[in-house]
Amino acid sequence: MQVTIFAVGRMKSGPEKELAARYLDRFSACGSSLGLSFNGVVEMPESRAAEADARKREEYAVLKKKLPSDTALIALDEHGQNIESTQFSRILSTLNDSGQRNLGIAIGGADGHDRQLLDAAQQTIAFGKMTWPHQIVRILLAEQLYRASTILAGHPYHRH
Repeated sequence: MQVTIFAVGRMKSGPEKELAARYLDRFSACGSSLGLSFNGVVEMPESRAAEADARKREEYAVLKKKLPSDTALIALDEHGQNIESTQFSRILSTLNDSGQRNLGIAIGGADGHDRQLLDAAQQTIAFGKMTWPHQIVRILLAEQLYRASTILAGHPYHRH
């Protein structure tokens, strides 16, 4: 299964981008033996609309055009379900084992996701109840993708 991150906003060069890239490289290496491949990050511009709802609609419209039709979607959202790393690994495993070819994981802009995107997502996940900057969310997601692959591979990286 090909995993693609769809992110509103651009990650500038610096230590945050390097750390996210390091975990995504590790995910690519570990995940390949499990049938999980990293397909990259698709960055979308933040909307410049005056109102939050309009910004979210515009950002969703851009994402929808870039998202292949056969893609399962996970939305990262502060109101999503808080899950453990082992649960996240099971979600990836279940999708992969069911023959799902593409998985998109969406990181919203400063205003979050449009309701249409949340409704279209198979799963909505939160990284806790706090609000996180876009760059940190990318790092957290990258690390969790790597962690999920190590859990599925039986690698000792993840300890209970």
